[in-house]
Amino acid sequence: MPPKVQQSKAAKAAAAMAGGKKSKKKWSKGRVKDRAQHAVVLDQEKYDRILKEVPTFRYISVSTVVDRLKVGGSIARVAIKDLEGKGLIKPISTHSSQLIYTRATAAE
Repeated sequence: MPPKVQQSKAAKAAAAMAGGKKSKKKWSKGRVKDRAQHAVVLDQEKYDRILKEVPTFRYISVSTVVDRLKVGGSIARVAIKDLEGKGLIKPISTHSSQLIYTRATAAE
């Protein structure tokens, strides 16, 4: 094996600078879900809409009222209790964490 030829300091520095020119990894931007803008204060317009639309739903729960009417969960819970008190909806299952109601039919 022939002896290696010694490089000059300038050649070594140029070789070191030439290597490793790969660009840095670009991390993907994390997808952020848009924050829902639900009503947290019940005005008369929203209350009238709840009284008109919710008793027509076949399946009524806090999550369906929040999703369809764009109100907060606390407003949905209070509205459902109010509608039940007025007899517009009837309970199917009233577990402590999930309240399920349906529309009150005229036959009863």
